[in-house]
Amino acid sequence: MDTPEDPGHAAVRAALGYARLARGTADVPIGAVVFGPDGVELAGAHNAREALADPTAHAEILAIRAAAREYGDGWRLDGCTLAVTVEPCTMCAGALVLARVSRVVFGAWEPRTGAVGSLWDVVRDRRLNHRPEVRGGVLADECAALLEEFFAGRRNPTEE
Repeated sequence: MDTPEDPGHAAVRAALGYARLARGTADVPIGAVVFGPDGVELAGAHNAREALADPTAHAEILAIRAAAREYGDGWRLDGCTLAVTVEPCTMCAGALVLARVSRVVFGAWEPRTGAVGSLWDVVRDRRLNHRPEVRGGVLADECAALLEEFFAGRRNPTEE
C-alpha cells in the first residue's frame, strides 16, 4: 500500500501537478515527470498535442526529451524514473525503453491503449534489450478522477 512517504506516491503527485496545468485547455490532462537517479526532478510536462498540433506531444515524450537534454549523454536516461498519471501508450512505452529509463511509475491503468501491462506490455517484452521496472496503480483514483472530470466536460459542456 502506498504511503505519503512512498517515493512512487510522491513521484505521481508531481506528475499530477503537471497534469493540472493542462486544465482549461483542449489537451487531455496527463502529466509526466522524469527524476534523476538521485531523485531530483530533471523535467516535467503535460500533454500538448492540441496546443502544439503535434500527435507525438504526449506528456511522457515531452518530459523524456527535456530530461535527455539535462542528463546523461544526450539521450540515455539510465537510473532515471519516469512518473506519469496514466499508463503509457505504445509510442510512449517504446520511447521510454529506447531512452533506457530504469523505472516507470504510473497512476491510472488504461485498458484501451495501455502498453505497460493492460492491453500490451511493451516494456517487459523479453525480446527487447532494456526492460524497466514498472509500478502501476499509484494514486490511481486521483489520476482517473482528473481524466473523468476532463471527459465529462467534453461530453456535457456547461454554458457560462
